[in-house]
Amino acid sequence: MQNNANEAALPWLDVLNPEQRQAVLHTGSPLLILAGAGTGKTRVITTKIAWLIREKGIDPRSILAVTFTNKAAREMAERARMIDVRAEYAMLRTFHSFGAWFLRRYGTLAGLNSNFVIYDDDDMISLLAAVLKNTPRQEVRPIAHYISRAKDYFLSPDSAELSLIKNSSDFKKNYALYEERLARTGNVDFGDLIKKPVEILRDFPEVAQRFRQQFKVIMVDEYQDANVAQFELLKALVGPDTYVCVVGDDDQSIYRFRGAEVKNILEFPDRFPNTEIIRLERNYRSTQVILSAASSVVDYNKGRLGKTLNAQRGKGKQPVLAFLPDQDSEASYCADLIENSVVKNKNAQWQDWAILYRTNAQSRSFETEFLRRKIPYRVVGSLKFYEREEIKDALALLAFTVNPADEVAFRRVINKPARGVGQTSLEKIINEYEKSGCDLEQAANNAELSAKARSGIKTFLEIIKNARTLLTPSADTPVSDKKIRKHIDKQTDNKKDNEEYENLVPGEGLSVCVEMLLRESGIAEYHQVQDEINSYQRLFNMQELIDAASLYPASREGLLEFLELIELDRSRENHPEGTGANNGDMNNAVTLITFHNTKGLEFPRVIMTGLEQGVFPREDKHGDELEEERRLFYVGVTRAMDELYFCCCKFRIMYGHIMPCEPSRFLSEIDRGSLRVIGNAQYTSGFSHNAAQKQPESDCGWRLGDRLYHDDHGYGAVINIRDSEDGPIVQVRFETGKEQRFLSEHQGSASVKIGNE
Repeated sequence: MQNNANEAALPWLDVLNPEQRQAVLHTGSPLLILAGAGTGKTRVITTKIAWLIREKGIDPRSILAVTFTNKAAREMAERARMIDVRAEYAMLRTFHSFGAWFLRRYGTLAGLNSNFVIYDDDDMISLLAAVLKNTPRQEVRPIAHYISRAKDYFLSPDSAELSLIKNSSDFKKNYALYEERLARTGNVDFGDLIKKPVEILRDFPEVAQRFRQQFKVIMVDEYQDANVAQFELLKALVGPDTYVCVVGDDDQSIYRFRGAEVKNILEFPDRFPNTEIIRLERNYRSTQVILSAASSVVDYNKGRLGKTLNAQRGKGKQPVLAFLPDQDSEASYCADLIENSVVKNKNAQWQDWAILYRTNAQSRSFETEFLRRKIPYRVVGSLKFYEREEIKDALALLAFTVNPADEVAFRRVINKPARGVGQTSLEKIINEYEKSGCDLEQAANNAELSAKARSGIKTFLEIIKNARTLLTPSADTPVSDKKIRKHIDKQTDNKKDNEEYENLVPGEGLSVCVEMLLRESGIAEYHQVQDEINSYQRLFNMQELIDAASLYPASREGLLEFLELIELDRSRENHPEGTGANNGDMNNAVTLITFHNTKGLEFPRVIMTGLEQGVFPREDKHGDELEEERRLFYVGVTRAMDELYFCCCKFRIMYGHIMPCEPSRFLSEIDRGSLRVIGNAQYTSGFSHNAAQKQPESDCGWRLGDRLYHDDHGYGAVINIRDSEDGPIVQVRFETGKEQRFLSEHQGSASVKIGNE
């Protein structure tokens, strides 16, 4: 490390704190800047670039700085130029932009013409479809995804570790065929922009040496997001005389599903000998109580280098943990918080607030409540719930079920998935429909169609007919348990035939009909196979629609009421007044956003919702995946500047049933004394004594929140206990959604307590 008297007089160094200044002035050995959330890492890396040019005499053209987004690269360049204009000659790029620049100059060594075109995801699928003739496009898509993932991990078709991506001999063969066809086109895909430069640098030492002579300084921003191939590129570019500096936060590595490997930052000191680690721990965004909540959770992770964030803004307002009855109450609570703050505080704005959730489907209840109250909102990172393709498809099926003359709905789903009803067949049906005046079902039966189209139509109409049998004539007649059981059993049988297909689950009432349509029509499987990358999210969205339908009776009237309410919500979404926008200023709106999409953002007031086991974290998360979920929780908490709220529901509609919920394990990892708890936490058995005291067991041996198994009704939870002349009465809500009351003595004889500690 070097320093001198002249540096002490530089005004742009005066704004740095001691650790930031130490990182900027560091030279020599490899440097890992471990920059916690809100600690000013961008200021450090841009100031360091300018300082190296201005004070150390480094030729700006010998500096390479890479990051992950064009926005971040532009920001680095602009801020560095503000200190020294010569910084514009430094190479500040994204990883992929650098790879493309490299291949334009040296791609011929890998058989590439300098005029190559970069294929995006759709281009990859089209090329792969041409290779895998007669393979449906929806089956080609996941293969293309696995090829991209293989390249992220720097794996070729002949790599021994390829089975870790997809353990299939067909995948290895298909990957090889794709690479051969891609080479013939003379073009590259995004994975090649990293993979091929590494291969060239390895195969041609003279090229590697030339680059090591050109770039004396290599810096990487957001290093925790680097994948294996990007690490290999860094390693290939760094020579014995290269000064390498990476900036990142191991606690914010949340993109494993994109190939990011937290081990890249954890093992950096081992892979680059004599690395010095400088921790930036002074946080300028949040208050101390917020940071303490974040740290107390992420401290449970084993895979981290460790740091302690210190707030520069003081202690702050105590975070609130709200225990709420259900998800509708959660939406209402959030709306109340936001409305009250904006109404009571003239300086408060809608845009001060952000509602965070684990999956996009959870936005529905907030959108519905905000539309009703005319609270302006914006959904970040995804379409609004009812604008999503899979939801539009589902609603079209429901609309046609209740109205066989709905031409728009018919056109949308008649050949989705493919049933052999092409455009020609469709026009014949529509012509018959217009000519005869009958409904579309009759028109489809009357039209002159090919045998293939007629077979597809017959199958489709049979599915619609079966769905209608699940709708009773009036709302007073419930769907029989036998019918529900029949469809659940059938679904179970289907799952045995295709274990990889994540089935949707029906509940009660109208949800049985909705689930049946989505499954039997093939729409659910279509969206899973067509977009395997986002298949879980799409299925989760459809499950959310099924869950919402469970609140309506399984009748034609119930279906009409369900569709009517949805249409009203959709019309509010598309009407300026319905959004509650203030003078049309949609920038001043509440932000609805997933935890993943909050990375790099900050909000004065943050509400973290859905903090229950099975929702966040999901039940299938263990080991490294659970640690990443914990990092995601940490990212969410550290978005909050002034106020932080946690929401946990007692019951949530899941898989068509009203289910008792346990608080997220992450809530029990926060010191109880640091939170202001509101609501009743006594229902839960999973929340530790550190976070809430359980209600003492009553004289009858039961207490609120006890979970149990009943011989006749299955699993449930105690939701109420009251005295009567005949003794205490225990009220239980079962996973079926039904509630039963028992005299405690009879309840005890038929039930077994589970998980009450």
